[in-house]
Amino acid sequence: MTPLADALALLGVDANADADVVRAARRRLAKGLHPDVRGGDPEAMRRLNEATATVLEHLARPPEAQPRAEGPTTRASSPGTRSRSSRAGGPTRTAHDVASFVIEALPVEAFEALLVVTSWLGEVVTDEPPYQLDVVLLDPLRCWCRLDLVLDAGASTVSLTIAALPDEALPDLDDVRDLWVAALNQDAVGR
Repeated sequence: MTPLADALALLGVDANADADVVRAARRRLAKGLHPDVRGGDPEAMRRLNEATATVLEHLARPPEAQPRAEGPTTRASSPGTRSRSSRAGGPTRTAHDVASFVIEALPVEAFEALLVVTSWLGEVVTDEPPYQLDVVLLDPLRCWCRLDLVLDAGASTVSLTIAALPDEALPDLDDVRDLWVAALNQDAVGR
């Protein structure tokens, strides 16, 4: 895993950046580094993905457990790192799962499959093809979802963030992930 200070420098963000800023920096840099782009560099893209994962994992940790950004810091990679948060000590309102599941397709094809599945489960809120999709799930689970896609050795790793809809409880993150996986598998069988 990339040391945190190096990861922050590679992404060009400071230690106070939030997850949205980190993802935006990754998308901006990926436009020139992605192997599918003319002049792209697979090794540089791998380093960018690793740096992004390092920073997102750092942000997912409770503040008291986060290493400081200055100086070399290393942590073992832990796919499936989860974070939950709430407002004013109330019920949990958001949850995030780094590397939630993998789609055996490049991001463009994986994104298209997620769009098909979204038409069955809910509605697209915003999309930034092929790396980010925001969805409101309506049936059978109700919540807001952000799916971030990252190229990973010829496949796409999807990180899932969910948030409760107003006046509704937050569904279990595992249930939301399983819903997406089951629907994607159903789509693959139907093709």
